[in-house]
Order: sequence, then structure tokens, then C-alpha cells
Amino acid sequence: MKIYRVGGSVRDELLGLAVADRDFVVVGATPKALVDKGFKPVGRDFPVFLHPQTHDEYALARTERKTAPGYAGFQFHAAPDVTLEQDLARRDFTINAMAIDDAGTLIDPYQGGNDLKAKILRHVSPAFAEDPVRILRCARFAARFGFAIAPETLTLMRSMSTSGEVDALVPERVWRELARGLMEAAPRTMFDVLDTCGALVKVLPELAPYQAAGANFIALEKAAQRKLSLPARFTALAGTLDETRLAALVARVRVPNDCRDLAQLYLRHGTALANALLLDAAALGNLIQSADGLRQETRFLSLIAVADIFAAAAAPAAAAAQRLNAALAAARAVDAGAVAKLYTDSQAIAAAVKAARAAAIARAIATTLPD
Repeated sequence: MKIYRVGGSVRDELLGLAVADRDFVVVGATPKALVDKGFKPVGRDFPVFLHPQTHDEYALARTERKTAPGYAGFQFHAAPDVTLEQDLARRDFTINAMAIDDAGTLIDPYQGGNDLKAKILRHVSPAFAEDPVRILRCARFAARFGFAIAPETLTLMRSMSTSGEVDALVPERVWRELARGLMEAAPRTMFDVLDTCGALVKVLPELAPYQAAGANFIALEKAAQRKLSLPARFTALAGTLDETRLAALVARVRVPNDCRDLAQLYLRHGTALANALLLDAAALGNLIQSADGLRQETRFLSLIAVADIFAAAAAPAAAAAQRLNAALAAARAVDAGAVAKLYTDSQAIAAAVKAARAAAIARAIATTLPD
């Protein structure tokens, strides 16, 4: 039995990056041999085990054979006679097909180290074309590392797009890669790659018409520069869509509720948020109320942040955001319960609370009122 550390941890270590997850491949072993050593089996489709102390993942060396369309259409073969090189050959990119043994020796049969130095994403074998998720992963890695894509790999990705292989992608896998790509430092690169290889129009057709204009992708870059949350970045991406296209995109990739809700709120209230400098205290109070800012403070702050990055001019945008933040804080500071005790009629209570919040907002924004 021989154990090798493989994949992303090897790549990131060679890049001088922090290593989060460590994955291992076990060569020359059987499931029983690992269980006898205390490893806990967790793999459903192929033998994967958790180390009894570290809980790192250890997988038996395996090969795979394509049996049906899509990412799930594979038959795996794990046995003691499968070599490390065979296991590495099934991986996506050469930079992910390296291993380190227990002595610290690098095993690099597909020259991933050279591609790492040259900052190139290159597929390991033609089997790359058998898994459409790899198109998304390639685009995401390009966004993460800023690497170029080898011409032959880009050609292969284009053929996968035209052949219909990408049509087998399931919503959950698309969203998983999309969400990861949105959180990269240069997320627009992901969409540029998908567009270049012809996959964007098939995987995310609602976004394809906007790629050339670029307004939402520029906003996405700003959201990344400001290190905004995933819901805020998705909203920046979808901020120029109409309600019909947004609904179609949400349904297509099963966007989570927090991302969907923020994007929908922005479509409804984006104009008012952008015109915050022109709104008086009562209108600001109504905006906060209708966007549920009193109960969902964090979400409303995200709305403000997204509106700010969509604004064309930096100074007015900053002033509008300042005004909205001040209004929100003032409205939330009003003790509605104390106001309610002064009245018995429910309508009178609602009107009094609304008036108290408007007054508080007026005081808070006095220094930001437009000329």
C-alpha cells in the first residue's frame, strides 16, 4: 500500500498558496485493508474513506469509463492494480494531476509543473471531453488564477459546446461552479471564457445577450473588488436583467433563495435606490419599509452596496449610499413599541410609528439633503 497527496493541495503548495483541503490517493489497497486500519468509508459511487484522526479524504486509485452523457455517466474501477499514473490520467488539468509521496517527492507524469510555471490550463487527456462540468471548472480556474487556456484545450471545449455535451449539465452542478466563480477575485473572466468557447449561450442563455455590452459584468468586477457577499455579486451579475430573464435564470440553475431574493428586490427598487439623493425622509422611509429593510438589515445594506456599484459617477454614488445608510440606521433606531404605547387604535399606531421614523430619518439626513 502506498499513499500520495494529490490534486489541488499539491498545486496550491507549488504556487505558494495556503492549502485548505488535502486529498490522498491510496495505491495497492482494497476497501477492507483501509477499514481494518480504522478508515471510515464515505464514498457512495467509488471507495472514499476518512482518516481516523485527521478526517482527510483518502480514495482508492481508480480509472473511469464513460457510459452515458453528462458528468454522472461514468463507470469507475478501483482495484489494487490501478497505478498512480492511471489515477492521475483521469483528472481534468495537468496542474491538478500531480502527486507528492510520503518522502516529499513530486510525481508529475503529465508535466503539470511546467504548465503551472507557464500559467496555462491544459487538459490531461481527450477524456476531458467526457465531463461537461470541466468546461465550467476551466472557466472558474481561469478566474481564480488568471491563467491562459491552452489552444488545444479551448478547441476541445468549443467542440463540447457544439456537440451538445454541455446540454447534459444539471442545475445543481452549474450553480455550484457559478457560485464559486462569482467569489473569485476576477469573476468576469469566467463568463469571458464561457462565451469564448460557446458555452455561455447554452448554459446561461439569459446572460449571453449582455456579454457584449458588459454593464452587469463591470458591476460584478466592482462587487468583487469590494469583496461583497455571494448574494450581492449575483445581484450585480443579474442587475441589468428584466424580471422575466431573472426568473428564467433562477429556475435554470436553481439559484438559492438569498441570492434570488436580493436580485428581485434590486430589480424592484434599484431606481429608487439610485435616486436616493432626491428622496425626502418620508420617501426614504417608504423605500426601507417596502424593501423590508427594518427586518432584514443585512440584506438592505447589500442592496445599497449593489446600487452603489451600478452608479456611474463615484461621488454622487457615495453620497447616495451614505444617505441610505443613515436613513436605515435612523429608521431602525426608532422604538416602535414605545410609540405604540401612546395610542390604542392600530391605524393610529401605524401612522405614528411611520411619522416617528420619517422624523428620525429627516434628522439623520439633514447634512445630505440635495441642493
